[in-house]
Amino acid sequence: MAGTTGSSAFDLYRPAEEHEALRDAVRGLAEAKIAPFAAAVDEEARFPQEALDALVGSDLHAIHVPEEYGGAGADALATVIVIEEVARVCASSSLIPAVNKLGSLPVVLSGSDDLKRTYLTPLAAGDAMFSYCLSEPDAGSDAGGMKTRAVRDGDAYVLNGVKRWITNAGVSEYYTVMAVTDPDKRTKGISAFVVEKSDEGVSFGAPEKKLGIKGSPTREVYLDNVRIPASRIIGEEGTGFATAMKTLDHTRITIAAQALGIAQGALDYAKGYVQERKQFGKPIGDFQGVQFMLADMAMKLEAARQLTYAAAARSERVSQGSAKEDLTFFGAAAKCYASDAAMEITTDAVQLLGGYGYTRDYPLERMMRDAKITQIYEGTNQVQRVVMARNLP
Repeated sequence: MAGTTGSSAFDLYRPAEEHEALRDAVRGLAEAKIAPFAAAVDEEARFPQEALDALVGSDLHAIHVPEEYGGAGADALATVIVIEEVARVCASSSLIPAVNKLGSLPVVLSGSDDLKRTYLTPLAAGDAMFSYCLSEPDAGSDAGGMKTRAVRDGDAYVLNGVKRWITNAGVSEYYTVMAVTDPDKRTKGISAFVVEKSDEGVSFGAPEKKLGIKGSPTREVYLDNVRIPASRIIGEEGTGFATAMKTLDHTRITIAAQALGIAQGALDYAKGYVQERKQFGKPIGDFQGVQFMLADMAMKLEAARQLTYAAAARSERVSQGSAKEDLTFFGAAAKCYASDAAMEITTDAVQLLGGYGYTRDYPLERMMRDAKITQIYEGTNQVQRVVMARNLP
């Protein structure tokens, strides 16, 4: 799919016709096969298997995978649209395409041809999912402080350590794991590897009991003398941290997309409600105070969408070899702004429903809870502001 055009920060980013056709298809699929299960997935804190089946059945679970490995070869904006439309009805389900990209992008960016064939092909076919293992109990925002070790032993590496906050852990078959190969070099001594769930010594902690995105399991990953072939290293020794940061430049945009979808779902529901709910003899949507709230919500959402699509356009150009794009700034800005907007929009949507918004009989309290994590994972918004300040365009 063709990417958006334009290079000015003031360009208006409009999806091409093929992107809008994709949006229509994903929205139809999401409303028919994912939305009916969203409340139960949240209430029962269970993995959204129905969503995975629907996404795999329509080849939407990992559309970023290049065509040579059996994928759709979709551009960054197409991936954003898929995540956005799924998140509009179920944030937990949107983490299937989002985390498949996060987990596999290091292989796409830095892996050998053999590694790409081995792991991207089953991902594209829907036979496996991919997760990303960077954070640790004592290394969150300071990822360079990780303690997981990978020691070379002949034609293998032996990994030991604990990874925390791993999305879709236990469900995914494959894991990109960052580990220290040279402790004296700090970030330049970190390397990246592919670990399989079936590798001896891999185990998982209990699922975290979370505020939101309850349908996406978040667990610790334990690596106890996990011996893997040396061929599973992603890139050269010592390049893992650089690969991890390049990955986040691209995938923070997918979190912005998730935030957009959650916010859009909340706004859509609130708009419908205020036209039906009557007080003082007329729909509450006729009151100026309510109208102003809706106007502010829509304004914030559209600003977030434009910034996110602009970041996606830069992500695509960087993927095509452009060295002139300020992707680090735009990726951080899109993630930060869209997630802040989603939190504000969902909070206001709950307010518009009054007491009903506070109950589980309506989806807005779930959307509000789900929105919160977008301000936290893939780098807190405080960290995003540090990143932006260091990379001002």
